[in-house]
Amino acid sequence: MTPAPLRLGLLQYRVERHASVAAWADWLDGWLAEAAGRADLLVLPEYACVSLGAGLARTDVADEAAELRAMLAAHAEVLAAMRDAAVRHRTWLLPGSLPWPRGDGVAINRAPLITPEGRVAFQDKMQMTRFERERWGISRGADPRVFDTPWGRIGVSICYDVEFPKHVRAQVEAGAWAILAPSCTDTMHGFNRVHYAARARALENQCYVAICPTVGDAPWSAALDANRGFAGVFGPIDRGFPEDGVLARGALDTPGWVFCTLDPARIERVRREGAVLNHRDWPRRPLAQPLPADFG
Repeated sequence: MTPAPLRLGLLQYRVERHASVAAWADWLDGWLAEAAGRADLLVLPEYACVSLGAGLARTDVADEAAELRAMLAAHAEVLAAMRDAAVRHRTWLLPGSLPWPRGDGVAINRAPLITPEGRVAFQDKMQMTRFERERWGISRGADPRVFDTPWGRIGVSICYDVEFPKHVRAQVEAGAWAILAPSCTDTMHGFNRVHYAARARALENQCYVAICPTVGDAPWSAALDANRGFAGVFGPIDRGFPEDGVLARGALDTPGWVFCTLDPARIERVRREGAVLNHRDWPRRPLAQPLPADFG
């Protein structure tokens, strides 16, 4: 039986300074209240809560190491605030991602998916950007997972991960018909890598892919100093979908919600009756190693 459509809300999240987890939680509560009744699942960007880092570190000067230490120390309190928000608003919530101490001295980038009852499951980021690896010391997390929801299986591919076809493909082959890609990018180059990668993943897998960025400038934060982008939802470029595959998008660099209803029946139909069948025709065996061509 095909699951019911999913009403999705994506927050173009304005980065603001907060002095405490409680203050950030109040601010988050206001945004979630604004979306009440308009969506079943609400999504925030990658590292959204890291806007807290400078306030928790009690520094007026951007300091990468101090902000990361503060976020790692507060990770349990931040997650509790996220869970409380989901329960209070009775919504499914992907509140972005947060730096997470793995327990062996390693920090990873972890995204929680929270049910309206407060149950939590996680997707880690696998591929690190240069900032994460070289300057922040964030390490690769666990392999791709999928989440069973009332709307069927969905996947989460955090920012840079959506630029790698095999990450999303693993989730799709495990049954995901929609992929959520929260992101945090400081240039239009970075945003467009995520943007166009998401559209490519939607095309080649005949699935939905939704992106959700941080926006605004925060000179007081080393991690979130500049933020560019817009939220968007993309589908297959085929029958039953827009000619460019764009189902919804927000205004560039403008805070606010973007809403879109995702119907899994449309995905089933295009995978069965599309002009092309990218999902079915994904190569099942690795291609042979290409050989140099001979010029006559």
